[in-house]
Amino acid sequence: MGRFSIIPSVTALLSNPERVLRPVRDATGVPDVRDVPDVPGGPGLPGAGGPLAGVRVVELAGIGPGPFAAMLLGDLGADVVRVDRPEPSPLGTDPAHDLTNRNKRSVLIDLKSPEGPGRVLDLVERADLLIEGYRPGVAERLGVGPQACLARNPALVYGRMTGWGQQGPRATTAGHDLGYAAVAGVLGMVAASGGADEPPGIPANLLGDYAGGSLYLVVGLLAGLHHARATGAGQVVDAAIVDGAAHLGSMLWGLLAAGHWQDHRGVNLLDGGAPFYAVYRAADGGHLAVGALEPRFYAEFARLLELGPDAPGQYDLARWPELRTLIAARFATRTRAEWEAVFAGSDACVEPVLTMRQAAVDGHLSARGTYVEADGVTQPAPAPRFSATPGALRRPPAQPGADTAEVARDWGVPSLGPSAPGSAGPDSPAEQGE
Repeated sequence: MGRFSIIPSVTALLSNPERVLRPVRDATGVPDVRDVPDVPGGPGLPGAGGPLAGVRVVELAGIGPGPFAAMLLGDLGADVVRVDRPEPSPLGTDPAHDLTNRNKRSVLIDLKSPEGPGRVLDLVERADLLIEGYRPGVAERLGVGPQACLARNPALVYGRMTGWGQQGPRATTAGHDLGYAAVAGVLGMVAASGGADEPPGIPANLLGDYAGGSLYLVVGLLAGLHHARATGAGQVVDAAIVDGAAHLGSMLWGLLAAGHWQDHRGVNLLDGGAPFYAVYRAADGGHLAVGALEPRFYAEFARLLELGPDAPGQYDLARWPELRTLIAARFATRTRAEWEAVFAGSDACVEPVLTMRQAAVDGHLSARGTYVEADGVTQPAPAPRFSATPGALRRPPAQPGADTAEVARDWGVPSLGPSAPGSAGPDSPAEQGE
């Protein structure tokens, strides 16, 4: 079997609820995953499977924020069943490296076949939560929309992950993270290194898809689950990335109303406008992030950087350009590693800007086990941390259809059976929610 190369048998591991995967450090300090005894117990018992043990989730396979939301639920112990299409993903991702499919099981169902919707509804009848990321109306046309699902299971919380939301002029148009963040007003806050006159920086797809999308979907699903368990009534959660991304800016909207924030980037305290909240280049081309906002932290920063008594004052706004030039010149005199040594252990709020691979072996993150290695793939460990019911890497990324028979047995859905070949359902990005 050997899906996790450092343990002899993943089958034996998964069949024993007293053992889970936990992050530890190897001799080099690189986090690894090993077979370590956990608190005795079984599925759904305290300490055995994470805080969401016993929660059942149906995920209709999609791309981006929906799968990440389902992964987060799985990391926290939920039993996530991903409904995959018979045809490969149009994105061409190797399933073994699709980390958003870890801690899930996969079944194959052709949603466009006559029996496909019924098989999904059989799963829905036994589920607590459902996640879909199609464009508005697609799930309804396939026979697995909210009305059909809630008729089958009135306590179901039906999560809809889209970019534009279920209503509005853009609801049925295509889009991606960058566009959602742009329209929500948050991309315009991200200053590029060239300053306010340059186009906004591009924060990968973290700001829209995952912060404004996935995390808000998970919050909505868990709030809906709380309500459903108290009342027996399910509901639909419309998680639009534009809504979540806009909501992330709540504090800044308050500052704008109070006159403490200007409505253009690169001139404010937290968007790179302040020279003591910015990123600087070191002599070797590495970068350091400075966040010395409070006067006492700035004083420590100025002392260690050796700015000197004639440097402009921290809040002498008229001399900020001069202060920025002075700080940049000082950072350019030493390498990133040398500056790390200068600021180590201080309250100057200066940290190195690390690449992904560098972050994985950072001393602090290694000590915490923030990154782990499983199956030769370095990846973030489950977050957040729980003292009594910790999350764990229980399964590697699900292989499409590999768990159909197991789920049919565990969930009591014999109708799953072998999936019929043929049309694969809504498999193009144009039919997905983003």
